[in-house]
Amino acid sequence: MSSLAERLAAARRQAEQAAQGDNPAAPDQAAPGAGGPADGGTPGPDATPPGGGAQTGYAASAQANSGESDARRRQAPKTPETVVSRRRGGASEQERLDELKGYVHAELVKQLGPHLYAADVDQADLESRVRQVLADVLSRQERPISNADRTRITQEISDDILGYGPIEPFLRDADVTEVMVNGFDQIYLEKEGRLQPVKAQFSDEAHLRRTIDKIVSRIGRRVDESSPMVDARLPDGSRVNAVIPPLAIDGSCLTIRKFATDPLTVHNLIDFGSLSDKTADFLDACVRGRLNIIVSGGTGAGKTTTLNVLSSFIPNDERIVTIEDAAELQLKQDHVVRLESRPNNIEGKGAVTIRDLVRNSLRMRPDRVVVGEVRDASALDMLQAMNTGHDGSICTLHSNGPRDTLARMETMVLMAGMELPVRAIREQVASAVDLIVHQARFKDGSRRITHVTEVESMEGDVITLQDIFVYDHSAGFDHQGKALGGLIPTGLRPKFLEKMTHSNVTVDPLIFSRGGVR
Repeated sequence: MSSLAERLAAARRQAEQAAQGDNPAAPDQAAPGAGGPADGGTPGPDATPPGGGAQTGYAASAQANSGESDARRRQAPKTPETVVSRRRGGASEQERLDELKGYVHAELVKQLGPHLYAADVDQADLESRVRQVLADVLSRQERPISNADRTRITQEISDDILGYGPIEPFLRDADVTEVMVNGFDQIYLEKEGRLQPVKAQFSDEAHLRRTIDKIVSRIGRRVDESSPMVDARLPDGSRVNAVIPPLAIDGSCLTIRKFATDPLTVHNLIDFGSLSDKTADFLDACVRGRLNIIVSGGTGAGKTTTLNVLSSFIPNDERIVTIEDAAELQLKQDHVVRLESRPNNIEGKGAVTIRDLVRNSLRMRPDRVVVGEVRDASALDMLQAMNTGHDGSICTLHSNGPRDTLARMETMVLMAGMELPVRAIREQVASAVDLIVHQARFKDGSRRITHVTEVESMEGDVITLQDIFVYDHSAGFDHQGKALGGLIPTGLRPKFLEKMTHSNVTVDPLIFSRGGVR
């Protein structure tokens, strides 16, 4: 049996022969000490152990081939396709696709140029041209792209160019009710009344700012350092609020409250448990009976949806004037005039407030005045409209309950600076407002009407209220935490039933019976 030294020497000789076969012109350049005992040397420190293969020859061959490959790459012409398709070792497939997406996006902007953002370009024609250029650029790539990756890249770039970037898929999702962007790398959604984070994000702060500018510029609004807050809307009526630095410390914030293309009806609210059949019939009669109604509740409680449903009860032969900060109401009647407030311009002039629009609406011969939200001194003008023959007006207001609704209305009237005595204001409120519909968002994410309350009259210095329907909390919750209660009648009949008869509207007395079905 041969010794270990002899086996090592044989392995080195095979490695040297292999190296000479790959490069015959190279002379024998054995390092000192690399020879075996037969050559009078000792095994070198870098000698390959038994079974380890001939490292020296193969390493030299690989280095030579690598040098030739580098030379060929340096001589070959560089095109955008080759730059994108050739990746360094260790780069992930996702990074390659991101680089490809960036190149395709840049090529698309270069080819279409100003047509992408021109106001007079037909949207359908623009979409067709964008998709045609996308298909052409992707087909020229040297490295193959799977159909799934091609479809994803096409969709993402189309969303960025034609829509609103990474949030566009959520705006198309009917189950998403709100999209909240807390900086370019953090996006939350509201589904079924609950918040959840998503992995999507914008490329950087500049990408998010471009998206905000695209939204607000389409309706003539602006957002910059001098005006860092803006309320806007999407073409489908969804409400948009944006705040940018320096007010938003951690980066621009974008909040979009979506509205369905087909607005919710009273039957949808009954199915959701927001109100009962009896309550729906009663509210229908109240609207047709020309009662002045305030829809109150907290943020996100569903006030605008309820206002939209109540407005749908207005007869089709009446002239309706709607007044909003951002047009959200979607009325189906034929005779609707929609007004929207306007902020000041870059010079600080030209602002048109809700109060200005309420005053102006009274000169437009309205049968109904519907105000999206009363939040300032416009409350005084709204009360005056209700008290001067414009019965049947409806508005919304932020509050924690029916009693708090009247207190907030009183406070906002004081904001007008008229220095009216508190008793005079309360008499105006008691005379103008007939009904308060209060709504709340529960812990399980559901939105429920909790009070349908009549505003009666003054007793001393206090406005008396009477609940007609209230939410029954005694049913508790199921094992999933969902509220099981519902609206039930209190058994009391409202005093404004006589006023409703003047409009030829009557109410079945059984609606107020406590023994009926919820």
